[in-house]
Amino acid sequence: MPNSALQVARTGLEAQDTRMRVIAHNLANIGTTGFKRDRADFETLSYDDARVAGQRSGGETAYAIGLNLGTGVAVQGTTRIETQGTLATTGNSLDMALDGDGFFRIELPGGQTGYTRAGNFTRSAEGQLVTAQGYALQPGITVPAGAQSIAVGPDGTVTAIIDGQAEPAELGQITVASFVNPAGLQATGGNLLLETAASGAAEEGIPGTEGRGTIRQGMLEQSNVNVVEELVEMIAAQRAYEINSKMISAVDEMLRNANQTL
Repeated sequence: MPNSALQVARTGLEAQDTRMRVIAHNLANIGTTGFKRDRADFETLSYDDARVAGQRSGGETAYAIGLNLGTGVAVQGTTRIETQGTLATTGNSLDMALDGDGFFRIELPGGQTGYTRAGNFTRSAEGQLVTAQGYALQPGITVPAGAQSIAVGPDGTVTAIIDGQAEPAELGQITVASFVNPAGLQATGGNLLLETAASGAAEEGIPGTEGRGTIRQGMLEQSNVNVVEELVEMIAAQRAYEINSKMISAVDEMLRNANQTL
């Protein structure tokens, strides 16, 4: 019995250590463009059923309650919280923020499609709009040399003034991908997410239509990490870790008393 209690407390320490790691990751990315905070979810481990409620206790009677001993806690998973981050003005014409749901589509090496909320795009040597890693925005937008007054409409239409032309020329149309379950996208680092069976297939469309967010040019979406909320979570995790540590000390004291008595 005391050894079992030690193991239960150990699972609590491991769970709170994981919770602190999630909080640390959130706080470390507080300045990351378009970052969405994670939350650790927990579940109870299996139970040792010494007696099941309803089990026969006599010829015509049954136990009204059972005797079920839990074996601890485990991390069930991490949930990405998809709330909107604050939009900050940058003044850079190639910075774009999504005001609402959806993701920019990015072409990854090998032809795979990635998705991101980070709209801090720049131009490649060929004039294509790319991420900081050099991955091209999809559908591809190429800005000619000498183009001025680049404008991105809320619906993703990109125009610019080209030398020798009086009217703005349309350079392309940015589309946005949406998912039935965006929390099911797999984070891969570099502000990129990948489609999974849990997220459902990407549904591409014009920004501002069918629930998709609109594009805000010259702005970037900040992370949705709330420092105060994370600090409260951190204190709660510290206290839970401390209580589990005290549980181990208490069980150790019980074992020492038992050994001295016997």
